Amino acid sequence: MRDHRPSRTAIAVAILRAAHQLVDSPLIFEDPLALQILRPYADKVRDAARKDRPQLFLRGRMLRLFAVVRSRFCEDGLTKAVARGVGQYVLMGAGLDTFAYRNPRLRVFEVDHPATQRWKRSLLEDTGIAVPSETVFVPVNFERDSLPRKLAEAGFRANEPAFFAWLGVVPYLTEDAFVSTVKLIASMPKGSGVVFDYAADKSKLGLMERASRNLIAWYLARAGEPIRLFFDPVEMSARITAMGFRYVENLSSNEINARYCLEGRSRLQLRGLHIISARI
Repeated sequence: MRDHRPSRTAIAVAILRAAHQLVDSPLIFEDPLALQILRPYADKVRDAARKDRPQLFLRGRMLRLFAVVRSRFCEDGLTKAVARGVGQYVLMGAGLDTFAYRNPRLRVFEVDHPATQRWKRSLLEDTGIAVPSETVFVPVNFERDSLPRKLAEAGFRANEPAFFAWLGVVPYLTEDAFVSTVKLIASMPKGSGVVFDYAADKSKLGLMERASRNLIAWYLARAGEPIRLFFDPVEMSARITAMGFRYVENLSSNEINARYCLEGRSRLQLRGLHIISARI
């Protein structure tokens, strides 16, 4: 992304989450603020929600499913973390995520590129969504800035457990940026955890997953934010464990479909998503 413009992927994902609220039933991910925060983009949301274009139906539903399932999985993991006593939530690459405004009592650190964060804050003000006192905005360029330093400056307590959401970020990072961030999270106190999605090496995928991954990769490249970091799904669990995590769930699309009964609920199974939940 360019330093002076908000992420086009952040805009697209927010539109997909909002469209989900309008056209999919039952909802996989319920977000009552998804439409409100995008009020200035109402035309784009309506266009994404249209069902009278059969040639785009499959693609649109697949992309919506990809966006909302990972948000649902992440917030399910956060619910469990809070029940364990975790009191800090770090949203890395927050985009237009609305969790902090739906749950004002949890300490939330929204980490994102400065340009995207400025755009989000203007949308919050324009649409009348109140920012809770427990929400802290942390502008960070993941490739240039020190995440620990930026978080510390924002009041993050590294001696207390935290839950990290890292959705839609890892595929754009360098290998070094990925490793350093995972090691940072692994250094947190017991009970801390992270959820992140990643792009699988296409040589490790079956035909259907490869086709879905290619669709998502094409969409992102078209938005000017091509995927550049890939992993072997079979090796990923061992790699994360070696970095210091004790409990690792490395879910394939088939496992996510089974967990959320997606075939029956959405008439289309998810393909091409790999997502990890890990805790210390």
